[in-house]
Amino acid sequence: MKGDKTLQLEMRVLLKGNVPHPLAVERDLDERGTTAMHLAHGVACLVLIYGTITPAALWSVNNFLMTGPKAFLTYSSSVAAGAESGIDECKHQFTWDRWNCPESALQLSTHNGLRSATRETSFVHAISSAGVMYTLTRNCSMGNFDNCGCDESRSGQAGGRGWVWGGCSDNVEFGERISKQFVDALETGQDSRAAMNLHNNEAGRRAVKETMKRTCKCHGVSGSCSIQTCWLQLVDFRDVGNYLKVKHEHAVKIDLEKRRMKGGNSADNRAAIAEAFRAVLRTELVYLEDSPDYCVRNVTLGLQGTEGRECLQSGKNLSQWERRSCRRLCGECGLRPEERETEIITSCNCKFHWCCTVRCEQCKQIVTKHYCSRRDKSRSSNNKRKNRAQNW
Repeated sequence: MKGDKTLQLEMRVLLKGNVPHPLAVERDLDERGTTAMHLAHGVACLVLIYGTITPAALWSVNNFLMTGPKAFLTYSSSVAAGAESGIDECKHQFTWDRWNCPESALQLSTHNGLRSATRETSFVHAISSAGVMYTLTRNCSMGNFDNCGCDESRSGQAGGRGWVWGGCSDNVEFGERISKQFVDALETGQDSRAAMNLHNNEAGRRAVKETMKRTCKCHGVSGSCSIQTCWLQLVDFRDVGNYLKVKHEHAVKIDLEKRRMKGGNSADNRAAIAEAFRAVLRTELVYLEDSPDYCVRNVTLGLQGTEGRECLQSGKNLSQWERRSCRRLCGECGLRPEERETEIITSCNCKFHWCCTVRCEQCKQIVTKHYCSRRDKSRSSNNKRKNRAQNW
């Protein structure tokens, strides 16, 4: 054992290109070993979001979890699940956008180590922070933590005409406090990018609170509902994602170039940065740099472009955004949608056999999908010649 059974964690980020591999963890095999592995998994998920974690940031997170109450160690699996749900929601929200939340974007850094500060970066930070807070809050209300339960702080108080606070409100204050201590600890810088990330982390947490819904139960003689007892509940996380997607579209650019900034990390610079961010509501997303052209491949930035991307031209229950995906991904990027027939194999004609198995057949189906493809120059020139001939 090392150092009086002190838990030893050595986090090593193994880079392959620009995307970190899972963390390699070296630890003592003491009674807290399993929990330590959960902690490593939680930090690993956040590494995907924040890129390479500095020694100072890693020390801050470990110090918070290891020297605080033992319960803090049990939060690590919720943090990991929350970070993963944030990444999944990011991919869903941007499925049919030119930037589709690719794996390369989740590390938020370029090959030369400079983190991007675009509006897409702001969304990744916000949705990840929201995911961590959301999961901690939900697990708290479900009784998964010994030191946490429903928020009954306003129970019995008048909430409005004909209703009072009661029931079991989701404890968002707990989720906010723990997620802030964990996620914000990963930002140790004092520059404009760190300020941007912290602001967007906060915007993500506020999104969870802003989207909560009030649920009520009627009381009264013969169901008259003369009085209602109400409590606050988390909405589906998809609704939080939808909320932040709108915030992404209306994100505020902070232009520090127009401010008189001195070189280095001076007190004057920090004051100017703080003043610039204070002018923006904490519910809004902020960014510093314009987004690159997501139509084209850019190896330096880890962007694949839209060539080869699938788009939708027809189908049931498509949103307007989905129906326009071929125009957005292909046409507006100088590409054309190309039809390709794809064979899909699914389980079908499933039958229950006593006892106790379900046997299915494999059914093949040919479906037509559309992918963005380069325009055929020879075909284009032939069409032009035909058009000229017709005009003659």
